[in-house]
Amino acid sequence: MMLVVQDLSTGYGHIRALHGLNVQVAREEIVAIIGPNGAGKSTLLNTLSGLVRASAGEARFEAHDITNLPAHAIVRLGISQVPERRQVFGSMSVRDNLLLGAYHRIRRDRRSAIDQDLARVAEIFPLLNDRLGQPAETLSGGMQQMLAIGRGLMARPKLLLLDEPSLGLAPLLVQEIFRVIADLRRQGTTILLVEQNARAALRVADRGYVLEGGRIALAGTTSELLLDEGVQRAYLGRRNGSAGKPAAGPDRASPAASP
Repeated sequence: MMLVVQDLSTGYGHIRALHGLNVQVAREEIVAIIGPNGAGKSTLLNTLSGLVRASAGEARFEAHDITNLPAHAIVRLGISQVPERRQVFGSMSVRDNLLLGAYHRIRRDRRSAIDQDLARVAEIFPLLNDRLGQPAETLSGGMQQMLAIGRGLMARPKLLLLDEPSLGLAPLLVQEIFRVIADLRRQGTTILLVEQNARAALRVADRGYVLEGGRIALAGTTSELLLDEGVQRAYLGRRNGSAGKPAAGPDRASPAASP
């Protein structure tokens, strides 16, 4: 396993947000975390990336104990987070936003390596290539999401943490984002995906966890979760007796993106 989270608890002051979570992510796997608003999904990613301190338990990434390491040290180990609602630097150019993703590599890597990664991001998101000089705030929401993912990739992560990448996007853009997510895994990037769009997340992932009230309520392969009646009722908009089996199993090549 690339990432092993064991008995992880996190709180904000006296309020406990996560309660003894156990999560595992294997190399070159996509693992989805689904659940209602306020379940602790973003808190989990923020704890893993060093933005929120764990109060108990541990998280191990490869051979490293990353529990409560500072965020910059976690990025250097190979974990990069794409935050919820994109959080691009609006007054800075698209190019400068991308370069910020490689800030920890500037002194270590040759400029040619960073330029190579810029070219890779432009290949993944061609719409950004013609807008490198534009302020990020002038981009549409969909292109800002592409920029946020591209910025995360500029760190050359082994593990990419994606927090609600489809939030606020039109259906066609959701399809494009999930196509890119599937392609990134095929190229060797391991992904932990937090997503409100349970259908799209489970169709692109290998395994999933249902997080409710800061606890793991259910875990399994995506096929198992898609067939689970509780998941169907709560997250896929299906009623008892009306769903049956899905017409097809998880389609990782072209994930559906119906809300």
